[in-house]
Amino acid sequence: MAVLIDRPNWPGPRGLLWSHLVSDSSLEELHAFACLLGVPVRAFDRDHYDVPETVYDRAVVLGAEPVASRELVRRLTDAGLRRRKTRSESTL
Repeated sequence: MAVLIDRPNWPGPRGLLWSHLVSDSSLEELHAFACLLGVPVRAFDRDHYDVPETVYDRAVVLGAEPVASRELVRRLTDAGLRRRKTRSESTL
């Protein structure tokens, strides 16, 4: 049972690199951790939070486990929490 974060490698808004924050046990754990971290609910996307590089170090200090992106997806999938985009979401 852990909250996981990958390195900020994804280009995003405001010229920052972004990470994904997930839980390998429950969405409740993920939402509670995001709240503790001060991440707004609007940053939640189906099964993860997108968080800017400015949050990465604090997330790790608060207990998020740094993992590679592939490991993050594998553990999210193994936990049964992975939610892929539906066809209607991808055409919006």
